[in-house]
Amino acid sequence: MSVTLEQILASRDERLVLEEKLIREYPGLTLIVLTVVMPGSVKRNRNSLVVAKAGLEAVRKAFEGHLHKEITRDLETGFEAFFITDTDVCKTKDTACEIEDGHELGRLMDIDVFTAEAIPVSRTQVGRKARKCLLCGDDARVCMRTRRHSYKELEECINNLILDYVRRIRTP
Repeated sequence: MSVTLEQILASRDERLVLEEKLIREYPGLTLIVLTVVMPGSVKRNRNSLVVAKAGLEAVRKAFEGHLHKEITRDLETGFEAFFITDTDVCKTKDTACEIEDGHELGRLMDIDVFTAEAIPVSRTQVGRKARKCLLCGDDARVCMRTRRHSYKELEECINNLILDYVRRIRTP
């Protein structure tokens, strides 16, 4: 189902409210927010759910024994997961970057980390470089802003990434 820009913006506002609520409820702890990167107007489909499941598994494994709360929301505007961890905020962001950079589907995951003061931690704060474009390897933000690649090119690349991943995990 296609979603509108207004729906996406409303969903983002709701996510912000939940983030602030969790930070207030768990003072001194670190908030992790996982979302799925899916270009286009369809944010929830079979592919996005494969990425969501892989992201959940990766975060749970990386922070095993250190998670105090988990909330998942499977919305038409996209999958979201919220985690509260007692792990140091910089270590948490570095681990999130390891997942984004190292997991087969990591480029399709956005893992944000927030301090106890609700301040997002950037990749550069933990010595990481900007995320790379799926197609050309340049700075992903530049390619996105300039619309360097067509939706069709991105869709094909994403479909192939997910298909390869699914084939690999189903083959013993």
